[in-house]
Formats: sequence, C-alpha cells, structure tokens
Amino acid sequence: MRHSTNPWVILVLICFAQFMVVLDATVVNVALPSIQRDLGLSEANLQWIVNAYTLVFGGFLLLGGRAGDLLGRKRLFLGGLVVFTTASLLDGLAVNSGMLIGSRALQGLGAAFISPAALAIISTTFKEGADRAKALGVWAAIAIGGSAVGLVLGGALTQELSWPWIFFINVPVGVAVFLFSLRLVPESKDEAAHRSFDVAGAVSVTGGLMALVYAIVQAQRDGWGSLQTIGTFVFAAALLVGFVFIELRATAPLVRLSIFRIRSLTTANVVMFFVASGLFAMFFFNSLYIQRVLGFGPLKAGLAFLPFTAGIILSAGFASNFAPKIGVRPVAIGGLIVTGVGMLLLTRLPVGGSYAADVLPALIVTSLGLGCVFLPLTLVATTGLENEDQGLASGLFNTSQQVGGALGLAILTTFAASRTSGDHGVSKSAALVDGFHYAFAGGAIFVALALAVLLALLRRQHVERIEAEAATAEVV
Repeated sequence: MRHSTNPWVILVLICFAQFMVVLDATVVNVALPSIQRDLGLSEANLQWIVNAYTLVFGGFLLLGGRAGDLLGRKRLFLGGLVVFTTASLLDGLAVNSGMLIGSRALQGLGAAFISPAALAIISTTFKEGADRAKALGVWAAIAIGGSAVGLVLGGALTQELSWPWIFFINVPVGVAVFLFSLRLVPESKDEAAHRSFDVAGAVSVTGGLMALVYAIVQAQRDGWGSLQTIGTFVFAAALLVGFVFIELRATAPLVRLSIFRIRSLTTANVVMFFVASGLFAMFFFNSLYIQRVLGFGPLKAGLAFLPFTAGIILSAGFASNFAPKIGVRPVAIGGLIVTGVGMLLLTRLPVGGSYAADVLPALIVTSLGLGCVFLPLTLVATTGLENEDQGLASGLFNTSQQVGGALGLAILTTFAASRTSGDHGVSKSAALVDGFHYAFAGGAIFVALALAVLLALLRRQHVERIEAEAATAEVV
C-alpha cells in the first residue's frame, strides 16, 4: 500500500495506543487496595475491577478484528480510541463501584477494537521482510514493557496523586493519538471479505462468560445451592450453548468451530486458558499481600514486580534459542513445571514475612517458568497453519488468555474470600493470608491442569511442522 507518511511514524502512533491497552490490563493491580477503601468494595467483588475489562476485551476481540477488515482498520482504530479514552475519563470520575465496573467494561470494548485494528495496520503498512519483522518486534516489546510500566506508573500515580489518575492519564494520550492518527494513518480494508458481522455470536459469548463469572462470585454470598446461583449458572450455560449454535449456522461466524480439529491449536489454547487462570490470580493476590500484609505503598509495590518482568524476558530469550533445538514440547513442559513450583512457593507466604525472603524467590521462579511457556505455546497456536487461518488463530490465542484469566480470578477470589470470612478468632492479616494461600494453591492446580492437558493431547507428530518452521525462522 502506498502512502506519504513515514511508516515508522505510523508505528509510533499505533504503539502508543497499544501501550495504553496493555497498561490498563495491569495498572489497576497496585491501586486495588486504594479503590477498595474509597468505594467500599467487598473482597469478592474487588476482582470485577479487573474482570470487567478482561472479559469484554476477550469476548469482543474476534469481532473487533472482523469489523476492521470490513469497515476499515483506521476507522475502527479511531472508533476504539474514542471509546477507550471516554471510558478512561469515566473510570476516573467514578463515584461508586457500579460506575467504575461499568466504565471498565466499556474500556475493554474500546481495547477490543484498538488491538486487532492496530496489528492489522502494521501488517498493511510494512512490507513482508526485515521491516515488518522489526515493526512486530517493537510491537511485542510493547506488550512486555506496557505490563511492567503499568505496575510502576500505577503505583506512582496512586501514591502521589490518587487512584483516579491511573485512568485520567489515558485521556490526553488518547486525544493526541486520535488527532495524529486521523491525519497520518492510511485506511485499509479487506475488499474480498464476506460483508457480514457475527454480532450475535460476540454478544452471546461475552454475556455468557460474564454471567458465569457473576454466578461464581455470588455463590460465595448466596450459597452454591441457592436458586439465584443455580439460575445464573443456567442462564450462563444457555448463552454459551446458544453461541455454539450461532457459530454453526452463521454465514461468517466469529469462530469457525472446525478450526479446533487442529490438535496443536486446540491444545495450545486450552493450556494457555489454564495458565492464564493461575497467572491473573497470582498478580491480583500478590498485589494485595504486598500492600495489605507487608505494608508497601503503591509505588513500592509496583517496583516489587519488576524482577518478575525481567525473569520473563530472560527465560523467553532462553526459550527462543532452545525451542528450535530441543523441541517446543519439552521446553513448554519444563516451563510449566517450574511455574507450578513458583506458585507453590507462594502458598508458604507468612503473616510476618518479608519481600526479599518470601515473595521475591517465588516471583523469580514463577517468571522463569512462564517465559518458557509463553513462547512455545505461541508457536504451537499460530505456526504451521494455512494463511486464511492465521488471523483467527491469533485472535483465539489472545481470547484464551483474557477469558481464562477472568474465570480463574473469579473462581480463586471466591474461594479465598470464603476462607477469609470463615476464619474466626484470628487477626485480619492472618485471615487474609489464609485466603491467599488457598488462591495460590488454586493457581498451582490450574498450572498442573495445563501440564496434564499438554502431556495428554500433544505428541511429537503434532508439532513436527511447527518445529521445522521454527528451526528455519529468523528470531527477531
């Protein structure tokens, strides 16, 4: 595609937008205690600040990619920026938990439009070869850097100003990116694509997942056998079953279900679902432990997670070198075992513990394992497919992360809250830590399930083509 704007200027604009999307997935973690205190959220409902964003983001991600192909990537990118920036303003102005959770969901919708459109703009702006590889390398670095900066920036803004500023900071950035992108970013669309939207599919799967999370959270308050809990589970199941029927009959389905016949892709998505279920909860409960038990301020808590990011970068580099040599399956298996050990170390966190002796070793071990999990799983999920399946495969893999993380956090938060509320005759800190132990143990179980699925479903013959392509590909 021909355009007069320097493509690297376009990349900067696109990366600023993606940076906001990634940052807002983690920026709230260190602000959670402050938000809970100011808005009066219960232990069980606090996770909705995270899950409202991730569930809507994951649920509409595939529709966002489809809409960009049909309506125009630039148009959807700009629309997503408007939604995301407006929602960020509403987040900061929230005066109660309902308003904050609702605007966080709206933020997730904006992110679901921005992210796939931004990646497609990069692919259409840079020709295949070295330039596109460099551009995608920058894009990948934004994902890691955005998560790390989100923790530190969230802590700094919460401590020095107040928690609404973690959202207000998006407003000037979003406005600036919108104005420059309106002028500089070229439009593109897929003229050959079938011109229809599977809105019903996106609404049914997102609604079903949100109803499922709500049922899990409310079960702690109303009881697992209450009519309200059972009714909400039935409603969630009806929506999710409806989603399957919609996809089977849709002219242009959101998810072509036949793609799950590919053993490697299905396995990678299920494994990532379980890994994310434990990972989101690890961040959530570690943030609470570091601040509410160890007494760290928000900024210090954000800095406390930087070794975790460094460990993932280090181990991902190790995996990129060794996966083509010894195979993606052995590297992923080793990574899952190390990750599980790290999660189990967190179950030993004491009430009177210290960051250096108790938290840091567990964070480092977990991060060294996760880096060796992410890269092989990404290769297994997206390599060795036909060209027409690449977009769907990438979208499914990202969706598995978001949805798995949201459901895992809901389940483990519910169990932790029930354990904490049931601890009578002990200090508040002791009750909290007891609940955290159950959550971390649950995270380790999710990782163990991921390992079991990988061992049971993925054989060497299923990844032969993937390993052959990985061995000949240039690592960027």
